[in-house]
Amino acid sequence: MTQEERKLWYHLLKKLPVTVNRQKVIGQYILDFYIASANIAIELDGSQHYNEKGKESDNKRDDFLSQYGIKVLRYSNYDLNANFNEVCDDILLHLNQS
Repeated sequence: MTQEERKLWYHLLKKLPVTVNRQKVIGQYILDFYIASANIAIELDGSQHYNEKGKESDNKRDDFLSQYGIKVLRYSNYDLNANFNEVCDDILLHLNQS
């Protein structure tokens, strides 16, 4: 796991009352985190996700996952580090809505 993934895992996801899988394989993709009970994938994106090739790859991945009813929540590593509480609140909001 990356530094950001460890931070999110140990400070939020590991403590949730639902099963959260790390590095979950679905099709040809490896999800950073997956919560099957809510059909939610959580992706933490580094800088490589913000160039043209990265955006195109992420769009294809999100389209594939949406075919299985999986909602992808994406957060940049910057946002996770600069706005950690807000990212956690957003994840919890989506979990409560599912």
